[in-house]
Amino acid sequence: MAFMRYRALPQGELTVEEFRAWLAQFDADRDGRISREELQHALRSINVWFAWWKARDGVRAADANRDGGVQGEDEVARLFAFAQRHLHVKITQLGYY
Repeated sequence: MAFMRYRALPQGELTVEEFRAWLAQFDADRDGRISREELQHALRSINVWFAWWKARDGVRAADANRDGGVQGEDEVARLFAFAQRHLHVKITQLGYY
């Protein structure tokens, strides 16, 4: 079994681009959408407790069309808001988000 090394979430305040780049490395099937399992893997990489639960809640909060994943500008903006509120991630330069 091969192990992949992921970049850590940068410390301090993040830009939208940094958050997207960090999250994109967990898009295992490269379909441009983040599933609950992929978000769970991302949260585990930064040692979030109850990663499965928070991933489920994050996708529920962000998934506007209820297709089971996060894709598109609107849903990504919702995931940013979830990360700020529940994961205590500080994202700057949100623009219209």
